[in-house]
Amino acid sequence: QVQPVESGGGSVQAGGSLRLSCVVSGWPFGSNCLAWYREAPGSGRERVAAVFTDGTTYYADAAKARFMISRGDVENTVLLQMNNLEPGDTATYLCAAGKKASRGGYCIGNFWGTGTQVTVSA
Repeated sequence: QVQPVESGGGSVQAGGSLRLSCVVSGWPFGSNCLAWYREAPGSGRERVAAVFTDGTTYYADAAKARFMISRGDVENTVLLQMNNLEPGDTATYLCAAGKKASRGGYCIGNFWGTGTQVTVSA
């Protein structure tokens, strides 16, 4: 069974950094991307960033300039380096494996992890 597992969340003060990691056990047939999404209390699921098997990346506007997504050294691993964190980044961050959207350039998640909590205090 394909199962992304996230780690690396925690509590930091504004301006701090965190690095999230996700390992996907098994590679879903037909998938071509790994992505990070986030869910804040009272909000819907929001795209953050994605990396595709061809090496290209996607960033949501909120993640540009502060976050960086990369493939890990271990197979089927994706990292999210988050710098200069803001209280508005507080959310549960979820990893997903999926396929590139035909429009918009993001990754549509089909296999989801359970998330890791990121809390940023002012």
